[in-house]
Amino acid sequence: MTSAARPLWQGRALALLGIVLVAFSLRSAVASLSPVIDHVAEDFPVSSVVAGLIGAAPPVCFAVFGLLTPLFERRFGLERVAVAAIALIAAGLLLRGLSIDSTTLLLSTAVVFAGVGSGNVLLPPLVKKYFPDRLGVMMTVYSTTMAVSTFVPPLVAVPIADTAGWRVSLGLWGVFAAIALVPWVAMLVANRTDAVGTAPRREAAPAEATDTTDDGVDAASMATGPIVTSPANARVFARLWRLPLAWSIALVFGASSTMAYVSFSWLPTIMIEVGGVSPSNAGLLLSLFGLMGLPCSLLVPILIVRFQATRPVFFVAIACGLTGLGGFLFLPTAGLPLWVALFGLAPALFPLALVLLSIRARTPESAVALSGFVQSIGYAVAAVFPLLVGLLHDVTDSWVVPLWVLVGVLLAVIPAGWVAGRRRTIEEDWERRHGHW
Repeated sequence: MTSAARPLWQGRALALLGIVLVAFSLRSAVASLSPVIDHVAEDFPVSSVVAGLIGAAPPVCFAVFGLLTPLFERRFGLERVAVAAIALIAAGLLLRGLSIDSTTLLLSTAVVFAGVGSGNVLLPPLVKKYFPDRLGVMMTVYSTTMAVSTFVPPLVAVPIADTAGWRVSLGLWGVFAAIALVPWVAMLVANRTDAVGTAPRREAAPAEATDTTDDGVDAASMATGPIVTSPANARVFARLWRLPLAWSIALVFGASSTMAYVSFSWLPTIMIEVGGVSPSNAGLLLSLFGLMGLPCSLLVPILIVRFQATRPVFFVAIACGLTGLGGFLFLPTAGLPLWVALFGLAPALFPLALVLLSIRARTPESAVALSGFVQSIGYAVAAVFPLLVGLLHDVTDSWVVPLWVLVGVLLAVIPAGWVAGRRRTIEEDWERRHGHW
Protein backbone atom coordinates (compact mmCIF):
# COMPACT_ATOMS: atom_id res chain seq x y z
CA MET A 1 0.00 0.00 0.00
CA THR A 2 1.31 3.46 -0.89
CA SER A 3 0.64 6.44 1.36
CA ALA A 4 -0.49 9.68 -0.23
CA ALA A 5 1.83 12.62 0.22
CA ARG A 6 0.47 15.49 2.30
CA PRO A 7 0.20 19.01 0.88
CA LEU A 8 3.52 20.76 1.31
CA TRP A 9 2.16 23.50 3.59
CA GLN A 10 -0.19 21.35 5.69
CA GLY A 11 0.85 21.57 9.33
CA ARG A 12 4.43 22.51 8.49
CA ALA A 13 4.40 25.95 6.88
CA LEU A 14 6.86 27.30 9.46
CA ALA A 15 9.27 24.44 8.77
CA LEU A 16 9.10 25.11 5.02
CA LEU A 17 9.70 28.83 5.51
CA GLY A 18 12.50 28.17 7.99
CA ILE A 19 14.32 25.73 5.71
CA VAL A 20 14.17 28.13 2.75
CA LEU A 21 15.43 31.09 4.80
CA VAL A 22 18.26 29.10 6.35
CA ALA A 23 19.30 27.69 2.96
CA PHE A 24 19.48 31.24 1.61
CA SER A 25 21.60 32.42 4.53
CA LEU A 26 24.09 29.54 4.22
CA ARG A 27 25.29 30.63 0.78
CA SER A 28 24.78 34.39 1.06
CA ALA A 29 27.01 34.33 4.14
CA VAL A 30 29.82 32.85 2.07
CA ALA A 31 29.32 34.91 -1.10
CA SER A 32 28.82 38.39 0.35
CA LEU A 33 32.38 39.32 1.40
CA SER A 34 34.68 38.74 -1.58
CA PRO A 35 32.86 41.18 -3.93
CA VAL A 36 33.47 44.11 -1.53
CA ILE A 37 36.89 43.20 -0.13
CA ASP A 38 38.42 46.09 -2.12
CA HIS A 39 36.01 48.50 -0.44
CA VAL A 40 37.01 47.10 2.96
CA ALA A 41 40.71 47.52 2.13
CA GLU A 42 40.13 51.26 1.61
CA ASP A 43 39.32 51.62 5.34
CA PHE A 44 41.99 49.31 6.77
CA PRO A 45 44.66 47.04 5.27
CA VAL A 46 43.73 43.43 4.58
CA SER A 47 46.98 41.50 4.19
CA SER A 48 47.32 38.60 1.78
CA VAL A 49 47.72 36.29 4.78
CA VAL A 50 44.39 37.42 6.24
CA ALA A 51 42.74 37.19 2.82
CA GLY A 52 44.10 33.65 2.47
CA LEU A 53 42.81 32.70 5.93
CA ILE A 54 39.38 34.13 5.09
CA GLY A 55 39.38 32.07 1.90
CA ALA A 56 40.36 28.91 3.78
CA ALA A 57 37.92 29.53 6.64
CA PRO A 58 34.77 28.04 5.02
CA PRO A 59 35.93 24.45 4.43
CA VAL A 60 37.94 24.36 7.68
CA CYS A 61 35.00 25.56 9.79
CA PHE A 62 32.64 23.28 7.88
CA ALA A 63 34.85 20.29 8.64
CA VAL A 64 35.26 21.12 12.35
CA PHE A 65 31.60 21.86 12.97
CA GLY A 66 30.58 18.89 10.86
CA LEU A 67 32.13 16.82 13.64
CA LEU A 68 30.84 18.92 16.56
CA THR A 69 27.24 19.48 15.43
CA PRO A 70 26.06 15.86 15.95
CA LEU A 71 27.39 16.09 19.52
CA PHE A 72 25.41 19.28 20.14
CA GLU A 73 22.31 17.75 18.52
CA ARG A 74 22.42 14.73 20.83
CA ARG A 75 22.53 17.05 23.83
CA PHE A 76 20.07 19.78 22.83
CA GLY A 77 17.95 18.49 19.95
CA LEU A 78 17.72 19.28 16.25
CA GLU A 79 15.69 22.50 16.36
CA ARG A 80 17.55 24.09 19.28
CA VAL A 81 20.91 23.59 17.61
CA ALA A 82 19.46 24.97 14.36
CA VAL A 83 18.40 28.13 16.21
CA ALA A 84 21.87 28.46 17.73
CA ALA A 85 23.50 28.02 14.30
CA ILE A 86 21.29 30.66 12.70
CA ALA A 87 21.97 33.03 15.59
CA LEU A 88 25.72 32.58 15.06
CA ILE A 89 25.35 33.35 11.36
CA ALA A 90 23.29 36.48 12.03
CA ALA A 91 25.60 37.72 14.80
CA GLY A 92 28.74 37.06 12.76
CA LEU A 93 27.37 38.82 9.69
CA LEU A 94 26.33 41.87 11.69
CA LEU A 95 29.68 41.97 13.51
CA ARG A 96 31.51 41.64 10.20
CA GLY A 97 29.89 44.87 9.10
CA LEU A 98 31.27 46.52 12.25
CA SER A 99 34.86 45.32 11.80
CA ILE A 100 37.54 47.85 12.69
CA ASP A 101 40.61 45.97 11.42
CA SER A 102 41.61 42.78 9.63
CA THR A 103 41.68 40.79 12.89
CA THR A 104 38.07 41.56 13.80
CA LEU A 105 37.10 40.91 10.18
CA LEU A 106 38.69 37.45 10.36
CA LEU A 107 37.20 36.64 13.78
CA SER A 108 33.68 37.68 12.78
CA THR A 109 34.04 35.66 9.58
CA ALA A 110 35.01 32.63 11.66
CA VAL A 111 31.81 33.10 13.72
CA VAL A 112 29.78 33.22 10.51
CA PHE A 113 31.27 30.02 9.16
CA ALA A 114 30.91 28.23 12.49
CA GLY A 115 27.17 28.79 12.18
CA VAL A 116 27.16 27.89 8.49
CA GLY A 117 29.08 24.69 9.21
CA SER A 118 26.42 23.60 11.69
CA GLY A 119 23.61 24.67 9.37
CA ASN A 120 25.08 22.60 6.54
CA VAL A 121 24.87 19.51 8.73
CA LEU A 122 21.40 20.20 10.13
CA LEU A 123 19.39 21.08 7.03
CA PRO A 124 19.23 17.60 5.41
CA PRO A 125 18.00 15.98 8.67
CA LEU A 126 15.47 18.80 9.14
CA VAL A 127 14.14 18.16 5.64
CA LYS A 128 13.90 14.44 6.41
CA LYS A 129 12.15 15.06 9.72
CA TYR A 130 9.48 17.49 8.55
CA PHE A 131 9.03 16.38 4.92
CA PRO A 132 9.58 12.60 4.76
CA ASP A 133 6.85 12.33 2.13
CA ARG A 134 8.23 15.18 0.00
CA LEU A 135 11.98 14.61 -0.02
CA GLY A 136 12.38 15.11 -3.75
CA VAL A 137 10.49 18.40 -3.81
CA MET A 138 12.06 19.77 -0.64
CA MET A 139 15.62 18.85 -1.56
CA THR A 140 15.01 20.63 -4.86
CA VAL A 141 13.69 23.71 -3.04
CA TYR A 142 16.59 23.58 -0.57
CA SER A 143 19.41 23.12 -3.07
CA THR A 144 17.92 25.57 -5.58
CA THR A 145 17.63 28.24 -2.89
CA MET A 146 21.30 27.71 -2.08
CA ALA A 147 22.21 27.97 -5.77
CA VAL A 148 20.22 31.20 -6.21
CA SER A 149 21.72 32.74 -3.07
CA THR A 150 25.17 32.20 -4.57
CA PHE A 151 24.37 34.71 -7.33
CA VAL A 152 22.41 37.36 -5.44
CA PRO A 153 25.17 38.74 -3.15
CA PRO A 154 27.74 39.33 -5.93
CA LEU A 155 25.06 41.08 -8.00
CA VAL A 156 23.96 43.55 -5.31
CA ALA A 157 26.89 43.74 -2.86
CA VAL A 158 29.01 46.16 -4.87
CA PRO A 159 26.16 48.57 -5.82
CA ILE A 160 25.09 48.70 -2.17
CA ALA A 161 28.69 49.24 -1.05
CA ASP A 162 29.08 52.03 -3.60
CA THR A 163 25.96 53.87 -2.41
CA ALA A 164 25.72 53.04 1.31
CA GLY A 165 29.17 51.72 2.22
CA TRP A 166 30.64 48.25 2.65
CA ARG A 167 29.45 48.01 6.25
CA VAL A 168 25.82 48.22 5.16
CA SER A 169 26.52 45.82 2.30
CA LEU A 170 27.92 43.19 4.69
CA GLY A 171 25.55 43.79 7.60
CA LEU A 172 22.45 43.54 5.39
CA TRP A 173 22.86 39.77 5.12
CA GLY A 174 22.86 39.52 8.88
CA VAL A 175 19.36 41.00 8.88
CA PHE A 176 18.17 38.28 6.50
CA ALA A 177 19.78 35.63 8.72
CA ALA A 178 18.04 37.11 11.78
CA ILE A 179 14.70 36.85 9.96
CA ALA A 180 15.43 33.14 9.45
CA LEU A 181 15.34 32.78 13.25
CA VAL A 182 11.67 33.70 13.47
CA PRO A 183 9.99 30.50 12.19
CA TRP A 184 12.32 28.20 14.16
CA VAL A 185 11.85 30.10 17.43
CA ALA A 186 8.09 30.06 16.81
CA MET A 187 8.20 26.30 16.28
CA LEU A 188 10.17 25.76 19.49
CA VAL A 189 7.65 27.81 21.46
CA ALA A 190 4.71 26.02 19.83
CA ASN A 191 6.20 22.58 20.42
CA ARG A 192 6.87 23.38 24.07
CA THR A 193 3.28 24.54 24.49
CA ASP A 194 1.90 21.46 22.75
CA ALA A 195 4.08 19.18 24.84
CA VAL A 196 2.47 20.25 28.11
CA GLY A 197 0.35 17.35 29.30
CA THR A 198 1.08 15.35 26.14
CA ALA A 199 3.31 12.29 26.03
CA PRO A 200 5.76 12.28 23.12
CA ARG A 201 4.88 10.03 20.23
CA ARG A 202 7.45 7.30 19.70
CA GLU A 203 8.73 6.48 16.27
CA ALA A 204 7.88 3.05 14.97
CA ALA A 205 10.75 0.61 14.65
CA PRO A 206 11.81 0.07 11.04
CA ALA A 207 10.41 -3.03 9.42
CA GLU A 208 12.26 -5.47 7.20
CA ALA A 209 10.18 -4.36 4.23
CA THR A 210 8.33 -1.07 4.02
CA ASP A 211 5.98 0.63 1.65
CA THR A 212 7.14 3.80 -0.03
CA THR A 213 5.59 6.96 -1.28
CA ASP A 214 5.89 8.13 -4.84
CA ASP A 215 9.19 9.78 -3.88
CA GLY A 216 10.62 6.47 -2.68
CA VAL A 217 10.37 7.38 1.02
CA ASP A 218 9.54 4.97 3.81
CA ALA A 219 5.78 5.33 4.22
CA ALA A 220 5.87 3.98 7.78
CA SER A 221 7.81 7.08 8.87
CA MET A 222 5.15 9.47 7.59
CA ALA A 223 2.78 11.09 10.04
CA THR A 224 0.49 14.07 10.35
CA GLY A 225 3.23 16.07 12.08
CA PRO A 226 6.94 16.03 12.73
CA ILE A 227 8.27 12.95 14.49
CA VAL A 228 9.22 13.37 18.13
CA THR A 229 12.59 11.71 18.41
CA SER A 230 15.08 10.88 21.10
CA PRO A 231 18.63 12.25 20.96
CA ALA A 232 20.83 10.49 18.45
CA ASN A 233 22.91 7.62 19.80
CA ALA A 234 26.64 8.29 19.92
CA ARG A 235 27.25 4.79 18.57
CA VAL A 236 25.72 5.79 15.24
CA PHE A 237 28.49 8.25 14.49
CA ALA A 238 31.16 5.80 15.61
CA ARG A 239 29.76 3.07 13.38
CA LEU A 240 29.92 5.27 10.29
CA TRP A 241 33.71 5.02 10.27
CA ARG A 242 33.32 1.29 9.52
CA LEU A 243 30.73 1.62 6.75
CA PRO A 244 31.79 1.76 3.06
CA LEU A 245 28.47 3.46 2.22
CA ALA A 246 29.17 6.37 4.57
CA TRP A 247 32.73 6.74 3.26
CA SER A 248 31.55 6.62 -0.34
CA ILE A 249 29.08 9.49 0.19
CA ALA A 250 31.79 11.46 2.02
CA LEU A 251 34.20 11.02 -0.90
CA VAL A 252 31.56 12.05 -3.45
CA PHE A 253 30.82 15.14 -1.35
CA GLY A 254 34.55 15.83 -1.03
CA ALA A 255 35.08 15.61 -4.80
CA SER A 256 32.21 18.04 -5.40
CA SER A 257 33.51 20.50 -2.81
CA THR A 258 37.02 20.21 -4.22
CA MET A 259 35.88 21.15 -7.73
CA ALA A 260 33.87 24.09 -6.36
CA TYR A 261 36.49 25.57 -4.03
CA VAL A 262 39.36 25.11 -6.49
CA SER A 263 37.26 26.78 -9.18
CA PHE A 264 36.21 29.76 -7.08
CA SER A 265 39.84 30.18 -5.97
CA TRP A 266 41.68 29.65 -9.24
CA LEU A 267 39.40 29.37 -12.28
CA PRO A 268 39.64 33.06 -13.30
CA THR A 269 43.44 32.88 -13.13
CA ILE A 270 43.45 29.64 -15.12
CA MET A 271 41.20 31.19 -17.75
CA ILE A 272 43.51 34.21 -18.09
CA GLU A 273 46.75 32.26 -18.25
CA VAL A 274 45.58 29.16 -20.15
CA GLY A 275 42.64 30.48 -22.16
CA GLY A 276 44.10 33.90 -22.90
CA VAL A 277 40.95 35.82 -21.90
CA SER A 278 40.74 39.22 -20.24
CA PRO A 279 40.14 39.53 -16.47
CA SER A 280 36.58 40.73 -17.07
CA ASN A 281 35.80 37.78 -19.32
CA ALA A 282 37.42 35.45 -16.78
CA GLY A 283 34.92 36.77 -14.22
CA LEU A 284 32.06 36.07 -16.61
CA LEU A 285 33.34 32.53 -17.14
CA LEU A 286 33.42 32.02 -13.37
CA SER A 287 29.80 33.18 -13.25
CA LEU A 288 28.99 30.68 -16.00
CA PHE A 289 30.60 27.95 -13.91
CA GLY A 290 28.42 28.89 -10.95
CA LEU A 291 25.31 29.24 -13.09
CA MET A 292 25.54 25.59 -14.15
CA GLY A 293 24.71 24.63 -10.57
CA LEU A 294 21.19 26.04 -10.90
CA PRO A 295 19.72 23.43 -13.30
CA CYS A 296 21.57 20.75 -11.35
CA SER A 297 19.88 21.89 -8.15
CA LEU A 298 16.49 21.81 -9.86
CA LEU A 299 16.79 18.39 -11.51
CA VAL A 300 19.16 16.22 -9.51
CA PRO A 301 17.05 15.76 -6.33
CA ILE A 302 14.00 14.71 -8.34
CA LEU A 303 16.02 12.36 -10.55
CA ILE A 304 17.49 10.65 -7.51
CA VAL A 305 14.51 10.50 -5.15
CA ARG A 306 11.76 9.80 -7.67
CA PHE A 307 13.65 7.82 -10.31
CA GLN A 308 16.51 6.37 -8.21
CA ALA A 309 18.98 7.64 -10.82
CA THR A 310 21.94 8.07 -8.47
CA ARG A 311 24.48 6.26 -10.64
CA PRO A 312 23.41 7.82 -13.97
CA VAL A 313 23.55 11.32 -12.46
CA PHE A 314 26.93 10.57 -10.91
CA PHE A 315 28.52 9.28 -14.09
CA VAL A 316 27.12 12.12 -16.22
CA ALA A 317 28.63 14.63 -13.76
CA ILE A 318 32.00 12.84 -13.84
CA ALA A 319 32.00 12.61 -17.64
CA CYS A 320 31.15 16.31 -18.03
CA GLY A 321 33.83 17.31 -15.52
CA LEU A 322 36.48 15.22 -17.27
CA THR A 323 35.46 16.60 -20.67
CA GLY A 324 35.72 20.18 -19.42
CA LEU A 325 39.15 19.54 -17.89
CA GLY A 326 40.25 17.85 -21.12
CA GLY A 327 39.23 20.99 -23.00
CA PHE A 328 41.29 23.15 -20.64
CA LEU A 329 44.31 20.89 -21.18
CA PHE A 330 44.21 20.26 -24.93
CA LEU A 331 42.00 22.94 -26.58
CA PRO A 332 41.96 25.86 -24.14
CA THR A 333 41.56 28.61 -26.74
CA ALA A 334 38.83 26.84 -28.74
CA GLY A 335 35.33 26.78 -27.25
CA LEU A 336 36.40 27.90 -23.78
CA PRO A 337 32.83 28.72 -22.63
CA LEU A 338 31.81 25.17 -23.60
CA TRP A 339 34.58 23.65 -21.49
CA VAL A 340 33.64 25.87 -18.54
CA ALA A 341 29.96 24.94 -18.87
CA LEU A 342 30.77 21.23 -18.99
CA PHE A 343 33.16 21.50 -16.07
CA GLY A 344 30.44 23.40 -14.22
CA LEU A 345 28.25 20.28 -14.35
CA ALA A 346 30.73 18.32 -12.21
CA PRO A 347 29.39 20.03 -9.04
CA ALA A 348 26.09 18.24 -9.75
CA LEU A 349 27.71 15.88 -7.25
CA PHE A 350 26.81 18.43 -4.55
CA PRO A 351 22.99 18.19 -4.72
CA LEU A 352 23.44 14.45 -5.30
CA ALA A 353 25.34 14.10 -2.03
CA LEU A 354 22.81 16.29 -0.18
CA VAL A 355 19.95 14.04 -1.25
CA LEU A 356 21.89 10.93 -0.24
CA LEU A 357 22.28 12.34 3.28
CA SER A 358 18.51 12.07 3.64
CA ILE A 359 17.63 8.90 1.74
CA ARG A 360 20.58 6.80 2.95
CA ALA A 361 19.42 7.02 6.59
CA ARG A 362 16.25 5.64 8.19
CA THR A 363 15.73 8.33 10.85
CA PRO A 364 16.50 12.03 11.37
CA GLU A 365 18.93 11.04 14.15
CA SER A 366 21.05 8.84 11.90
CA ALA A 367 20.75 11.47 9.15
CA VAL A 368 22.33 14.00 11.53
CA ALA A 369 25.23 11.64 12.22
CA LEU A 370 25.65 10.82 8.53
CA SER A 371 25.48 14.51 7.58
CA GLY A 372 28.14 15.42 10.14
CA PHE A 373 30.40 12.54 9.11
CA VAL A 374 30.11 13.24 5.37
CA GLN A 375 30.51 17.01 5.57
CA SER A 376 33.40 16.99 8.03
CA ILE A 377 35.40 14.63 5.82
CA GLY A 378 34.29 16.24 2.57
CA TYR A 379 35.16 19.77 3.63
CA ALA A 380 38.46 18.61 5.14
CA VAL A 381 39.36 17.29 1.69
CA ALA A 382 38.15 20.50 0.03
CA ALA A 383 40.32 22.60 2.34
CA VAL A 384 43.48 20.88 1.07
CA PHE A 385 43.13 21.11 -2.69
CA PRO A 386 42.92 24.89 -3.31
CA LEU A 387 46.22 25.29 -1.46
CA LEU A 388 47.71 22.21 -3.17
CA VAL A 389 46.71 23.47 -6.62
CA GLY A 390 48.30 26.86 -5.92
CA LEU A 391 51.54 25.27 -4.67
CA LEU A 392 51.76 22.97 -7.71
CA HIS A 393 51.31 25.96 -9.99
CA ASP A 394 54.08 27.87 -8.20
CA VAL A 395 56.44 24.88 -8.37
CA THR A 396 55.79 23.99 -12.02
CA ASP A 397 54.98 27.50 -13.29
CA SER A 398 52.16 25.89 -15.25
CA TRP A 399 48.53 24.85 -14.84
CA VAL A 400 49.04 21.49 -16.55
CA VAL A 401 49.91 19.50 -13.43
CA PRO A 402 47.17 21.10 -11.27
CA LEU A 403 44.55 20.34 -13.94
CA TRP A 404 45.74 16.73 -14.14
CA VAL A 405 45.38 16.53 -10.35
CA LEU A 406 41.71 17.50 -10.73
CA VAL A 407 41.34 14.83 -13.41
CA GLY A 408 42.79 12.36 -10.92
CA VAL A 409 40.29 13.42 -8.24
CA LEU A 410 37.33 12.77 -10.54
CA LEU A 411 38.71 9.41 -11.65
CA ALA A 412 39.54 8.34 -8.10
CA VAL A 413 36.01 8.99 -6.84
CA ILE A 414 34.35 6.70 -9.42
CA PRO A 415 34.36 3.58 -7.15
CA ALA A 416 32.85 5.66 -4.33
CA GLY A 417 30.07 6.83 -6.64
CA TRP A 418 29.26 3.23 -7.57
CA VAL A 419 28.98 2.24 -3.89
CA ALA A 420 26.91 5.34 -3.05
CA GLY A 421 24.47 4.28 -5.76
CA ARG A 422 23.45 1.15 -3.84
CA ARG A 423 19.83 1.51 -2.78
CA ARG A 424 20.24 0.84 0.91
CA THR A 425 20.52 2.83 4.12
CA ILE A 426 23.49 3.02 6.46
CA GLU A 427 21.47 0.91 8.91
CA GLU A 428 21.02 -1.81 6.28
CA ASP A 429 24.71 -1.61 5.37
CA TRP A 430 25.63 -2.18 9.02
CA GLU A 431 23.15 -5.03 9.44
CA ARG A 432 24.52 -6.82 6.37
CA ARG A 433 28.03 -6.64 7.80
CA HIS A 434 27.68 -6.70 11.58
CA GLY A 435 24.18 -7.83 12.48
CA HIS A 436 21.54 -5.85 14.44
CA TRP A 437 21.79 -2.04 14.19
